[in-house]
Amino acid sequence: MRTRPLVLTTESARHPFRQRLPAHVLRLSEATPAKKPVDDDQDWKLFALSFCAFFTAFYSFIS
Repeated sequence: MRTRPLVLTTESARHPFRQRLPAHVLRLSEATPAKKPVDDDQDWKLFALSFCAFFTAFYSFIS
């Protein structure tokens, strides 16, 4: 006789590891929406600061 695993497989989970997880674990991971990363323009601020610092230093050496 074949022994059956305690956890039934979930067909919607494509990866074999996710198929073996209990149903309540999958419901929690699917219920929470993916959070969009906050882009607060740190790159532009760093570029502007670096540009101003270089321009100030370069202009002070010329004059």
